[in-house]
Amino acid sequence: MLWMESQPLLSAPSKFPSWTLFLAVCSVGIGGTFQYGYNVSIINAPTQHIHKFLNETWASRYHVELNPNLLTFLWSVIASIFSLGGLCGALIGGSMAIQLGRKGALLMNNVIAILAAILMGISFSTGLFELLIVGRFLIGINSGVGLCVQPLYLGEIAPKHLRGGMAMGSSIFLTGGILAGQIIGLREILGAEAYWPLLLSSSCVPAFAQLLFLPWFPESPRYLLIDRGDELSCAKALKRFHGSSQYQREMADIQQECFALDGEKPKKPWQLFTDGTVRWQLIAVVVITMGQQLSGINAIYFYATYVFEQAGISAEEIPYVTLGTGACECLTALTCGLLIDRVGRRYLILGGYLLMTLWSIVLTFSLTYQELYSWVPYVSMMSIFAFILSFGLGPGGITNTLTAEIFVQSSRPAACMIGGTVSWVSFFTIGMLFPFIVKGLKQYCFVVFLLECSLVAAFIFLVIPETKNKSFLEIKKEFHKLNFGRKSKEKETELNERSQLRGEH
Repeated sequence: MLWMESQPLLSAPSKFPSWTLFLAVCSVGIGGTFQYGYNVSIINAPTQHIHKFLNETWASRYHVELNPNLLTFLWSVIASIFSLGGLCGALIGGSMAIQLGRKGALLMNNVIAILAAILMGISFSTGLFELLIVGRFLIGINSGVGLCVQPLYLGEIAPKHLRGGMAMGSSIFLTGGILAGQIIGLREILGAEAYWPLLLSSSCVPAFAQLLFLPWFPESPRYLLIDRGDELSCAKALKRFHGSSQYQREMADIQQECFALDGEKPKKPWQLFTDGTVRWQLIAVVVITMGQQLSGINAIYFYATYVFEQAGISAEEIPYVTLGTGACECLTALTCGLLIDRVGRRYLILGGYLLMTLWSIVLTFSLTYQELYSWVPYVSMMSIFAFILSFGLGPGGITNTLTAEIFVQSSRPAACMIGGTVSWVSFFTIGMLFPFIVKGLKQYCFVVFLLECSLVAAFIFLVIPETKNKSFLEIKKEFHKLNFGRKSKEKETELNERSQLRGEH
């Protein structure tokens, strides 16, 4: 890997300073959030095949037909236990990142993914649907850890002017995983009945890819210096990532944060709830994470098939049209990655929620009059794609970026654990309640979502500052005004004096 040590990509400041940095993002993403998107997506294609497997296995084992209600229950367990695994992964991800390092946690996480793939792959041949349940639970743990640790690693290796774009790597690989799962799940590839065990076990491929490539890249420089006190390894890692001529600025920024923390140890999640210095940061993480999951994006996918059918698309062609929604998400994640360090996080996420509010209004009317005029289904179809675009440009891409940015090193792993826990609990809750919401309100469910989007937009406007091109300490000072009110100036002066004294020594 010496050939990529510090070769500049382009002279423009908005480009990656070295191939090492770019390839590190790819190596982390393929076994991180890509796994989450891929495993959320691939479970949809073999639904009927797994139903048949459950019926046949039950009849062979107990010599009676499987009760339809029990079949529904078993399928619900197989589908939803992924969320429970994700919650467990989020709860242990921060601790793994502290004990094993960011890179070490990601590498160890692949062992879980490979074990899950093996169990799901042999479930059919052994006639044990229980292995399918355990495998889905384990791959959920893998996804939960990946969603927690990957933003940490990317946020900590990125130069300040590229931090937003690199953090967007999490969303780009997540949406790429969804699209890849939709493609691999087509009946012409691995979506046929004979191949569904292979489809579910294919999640081992990204895991092996990360185990092959990630060891070549350094550990997070911030982790090495602030958590481990290894200044030499930190300097070597920065040289690899940023080049020998440009690493000093990042080194100075890390040292400044290290001095300000004054040897403070990584905090536990429960300690953040009693820490007044991160009160509003924590509230912000909870609100924007819940807002992302409860924004109505699940309702969009629920109604997509119905809208496509009303527009005259045949049932056989709908899976291919659905690929368009996956491609749309992937495209918006890439676009957001290009815009985030130019436009800023605040404007993108605020604009995303406001646009989603608008499209929720349009969808409420278009779905109400869907069968009244022949052109209305096309308005609904356009609104679906517009909603997905707005979600990808705003909440879908910016939420994880902000979570990793608004905390300093000692609080960041615990904050990511809390954010991940809130995300998975919200994901599970909306999955349980959504069918009842749709059944009760029908198309008027979008009224609930437009209210939620508008309230989150108001919160962002009033509370969350712009973080573009700011160091973690500068972002912390922005929140001091909210956390301490009038006392913020005194607290800020005290922190500056402590940093100056440490710098003199």
